[in-house]
Amino acid sequence: MRRELIEFRNVSFRYDEQSPWVLKDLSFTIYEGEFVAIIGHNGSGKSTIAKLVNGLLFPQEGEILINGIIVNEETIWDIRREVGMVFQNPDNQFVGATVQDDVAFGMENRGIPREEMVKRIEETLQAVQMSDYRLTEPHRLSGGQKQRVAIASVLAISPKVLILDEATAMLDPKGRKEIMGTVSELSEQRGLSLITITHDLAEVVQAERVIVMNQGEIWEEATPREIFSKRNELRDIGLDVPFVAILAEGLKQVDLKLTKEPLNQEELLEELWILHSKT
Repeated sequence: MRRELIEFRNVSFRYDEQSPWVLKDLSFTIYEGEFVAIIGHNGSGKSTIAKLVNGLLFPQEGEILINGIIVNEETIWDIRREVGMVFQNPDNQFVGATVQDDVAFGMENRGIPREEMVKRIEETLQAVQMSDYRLTEPHRLSGGQKQRVAIASVLAISPKVLILDEATAMLDPKGRKEIMGTVSELSEQRGLSLITITHDLAEVVQAERVIVMNQGEIWEEATPREIFSKRNELRDIGLDVPFVAILAEGLKQVDLKLTKEPLNQEELLEELWILHSKT
């Protein structure tokens, strides 16, 4: 039985008293070691959720608990030890003159002993395949390399939760796949809860659970397979579905019965092979 790690309890948020509510009476739970994708159209509230989890914002109504601690101004530094966040543009996170300086920065702020810092710098850079760049200036790196360093900087503080807020949006498809492969492997090795806020459907299908936001509320919460089976409903709220799901829909329209909703190319090929073997 997994332990509850993040709890939103009837959370409502707006940026000022004249603005409409961005989140409305929102309640959900994320568990230890779980991989959750949060999706929704622009303005649906998904990035606001990330900022609330990390204590960059505070709700006007309701409460948020991280590892049993209520998020507020008094607990904010305790919360940030538990939650690491990687943003869309890694340049906004760099503060060090070199890669290793940048990875060290968060640990220095937390008073981690130097011997432990040296060990963590080596371990995290090796984990994201960036050991050879430890003395490189961050601005000289490629987009994918910069995101790897940003991830290493977060992992070095040993959080319980890693949030990717559109962290692969500026990368090409190959770069996105490599980053998500690295993050998924590391989260599994370290028992991290992983939250990805994304428009990339290839990321969504890797998640255990998907939370779909619409106009500040949870529209649906289910597995990727269950979510993408609701193709027409997703389109109605302005969301895309994977191309594989569109192909599967076309097969059904010509009376080719699939045994399950395919999530990727491999699963679709498997379904086609099953259909072929029956003919």
